[in-house]
Amino acid sequence: MSQPRGEELAELQAQLSERFTTRRPTVAALEERLFHPMPCLDHGFVRVVDYMGDDNAVVQAARVSYGKGTRTANDDRGLIRYLMRHRHTTPLEMCELKLHVKLPIFVARQWIRHRTANVNEYSARYSIMDREFYLPRPEDLARQSSNNKQGRGEVLDADAAAEVLRLLRRDQEQSYDTYEKLIDEAGLARELARMNLSVGYYTQWYWKVDLHNLLHFLALRIDPHAQYEIRVYGEAIASAVKAWVPHCWEAFEDYRLGAFTLSGPMLKVVRRMLAGEPVDAASSGLSKREWVELMAAVRPEVET
Repeated sequence: MSQPRGEELAELQAQLSERFTTRRPTVAALEERLFHPMPCLDHGFVRVVDYMGDDNAVVQAARVSYGKGTRTANDDRGLIRYLMRHRHTTPLEMCELKLHVKLPIFVARQWIRHRTANVNEYSARYSIMDREFYLPRPEDLARQSSNNKQGRGEVLDADAAAEVLRLLRRDQEQSYDTYEKLIDEAGLARELARMNLSVGYYTQWYWKVDLHNLLHFLALRIDPHAQYEIRVYGEAIASAVKAWVPHCWEAFEDYRLGAFTLSGPMLKVVRRMLAGEPVDAASSGLSKREWVELMAAVRPEVET
């Protein structure tokens, strides 16, 4: 990751030096992370700039809904696990996290598909874009997968990777040179000149989201099948969430990340197996894909 520029460094130092007194609950582990950039890819970062609520805020919201009767029946951790297990998600919406993110535009286009947050992005209509673009590591350059239309397959050999990086760098540098000429020499409006830059260039935004929708985002974006570049950001955010709401994160890991959802037909197959009935792909009544997914979850040692 590149080092912060002068104005960015000054802003960061100012934020780190400020101290406030408050009557609202705070989380010491997250306070230590505030404003500190977590490096992502070659020039990107995620940093927490504000938050509201904690594990206890989730518990308080749930007990308002359920009434005082649950107060003695469940401890905080147990109640949070119950909520997550049964997908009672409204109490999770009582917590919010605000992030400052610097990311390649193509990652931002994936990210913005999650239409459940408040977003304010850097405007290239008013400001000039930086000469910062994403270049993958050689080990992250791979051919198109032969069986996954939106995934990667075999990693390129060293010579092929070097040529790809040369071409990428050449084109990105050339497009920025043209962008500068359009603005400085042709006097073209910034809102028009920006069209020449590729989606590999970096943008920035502030992104504020409640915990329920944040966990849904992470369930998709830290999954091993997610694109590597957005997964890097997801994993950085996940580390902050774990520090912020450890009981919620523990329940999320157990009941979402480490879980497998059975369809009705899958559940019938499992019940037949538990009853001692021999079941194979042909007799299961499942599609080939469903059968493979079920076996991968309940019998990972069996070749499917």
